[in-house]
Amino acid sequence: MYHDVVIAGFGGQGVLFIGNLLAEAGMEGGFNVTFMPAYGVEMRGGTANCNVVVSSEEVGSPITDSPLTGIIMNEASLIRFLPSIRKDGFLFYNSSLIPEGAVSREDLQAVPVPANDLARKLGSAQVASLIMLGCFVERTRILSKECFPPALEEMISPKVRDKFLPQNLAALEEGYRYAQSLEQ
Repeated sequence: MYHDVVIAGFGGQGVLFIGNLLAEAGMEGGFNVTFMPAYGVEMRGGTANCNVVVSSEEVGSPITDSPLTGIIMNEASLIRFLPSIRKDGFLFYNSSLIPEGAVSREDLQAVPVPANDLARKLGSAQVASLIMLGCFVERTRILSKECFPPALEEMISPKVRDKFLPQNLAALEEGYRYAQSLEQ
């Protein structure tokens, strides 16, 4: 198994967090992983993206020119990364911020996810990226959902774990549920 992903949005959307979480969960699942973050000097509000590879074999490079999947949080990132996603790949895009007509390719599986809207219903707009990740995991099944709670525990500081772990797990669950509703 080999799955490479580009995750992109603007700083503050949790793009690097979910990329790191995907890599941590991949390690929990016993896979080889790479995580390569990139962000502008402006940080919050500037562009942010990362490449994540999850593989049963050794990973030759952490960077991919044509990822199988894109998880895209805003329209500027869609414009930048949509051309690079492989034919017959997956595109998960935040339809709260990206209009449906903006996705011009028909040679991939485009999955609109109203991540910001779903996050607001959960009470925190900050968990939109986790909803996107949950939808991606449920739809592609590259990792078991059981890999994520221990990975989140590892990533969240013990000082704030009691506050943020339940909220983050709820957001992943919302993403799983949303993906399941699309399959019906």
